[in-house]
Amino acid sequence: MATFSPSTRSGTVLLDDGTRMTFDADAFDHSGLRMLRLGQRVVMRVVDGRVTAINHIALPLN
Repeated sequence: MATFSPSTRSGTVLLDDGTRMTFDADAFDHSGLRMLRLGQRVVMRVVDGRVTAINHIALPLN
């Protein structure tokens, strides 16, 4: 996790190859989480270049 705004429930993820991807509140809301931490590893579903779901790496995506 590179950035996360609790007020907007959106942020950015830094991929292992250095690529930065943004996610919006809809993607975060699919996780059922309340917060993400800087540096936390996550798993994402990406459809057509857009993050549609994000979660802790240890938790499955629905």
